[in-house]
Amino acid sequence: MKELRPFENLLFRIGAIGMLVGLALRMFDAHLSLYVYSIGALFFCLMQVRAEYLGRNIVIRRLRRQQLLACVFFILTALCMSMQTLRYGPCRRNEWIVALAIACALELYTAWRIPAELQKVKKS
Repeated sequence: MKELRPFENLLFRIGAIGMLVGLALRMFDAHLSLYVYSIGALFFCLMQVRAEYLGRNIVIRRLRRQQLLACVFFILTALCMSMQTLRYGPCRRNEWIVALAIACALELYTAWRIPAELQKVKKS
């Protein structure tokens, strides 16, 4: 895996924290929550894309594609949240929760599997 530079790593962490704070703010202010979550998701996903895998291991490449799919679902979550908050489009209820659950499941799975597979590659 390509390592992120310190500034990119900081943006990655700020994005993750922004997503969590944005979701927690949803209980109090939907508009502020939307903006905080969206900016956090944007930072998180951009840095996730920057940390590319340059090897040839097919398992890690598959996991990496799943990780990028999770990023698509994080951005889709922000889009569905905006449709609910700003009252436009087809997603006017809590459809964003489904997109977020899918993204979290994919991200959690790949976060556990990629380091394990990288260690297997190093041992081989």
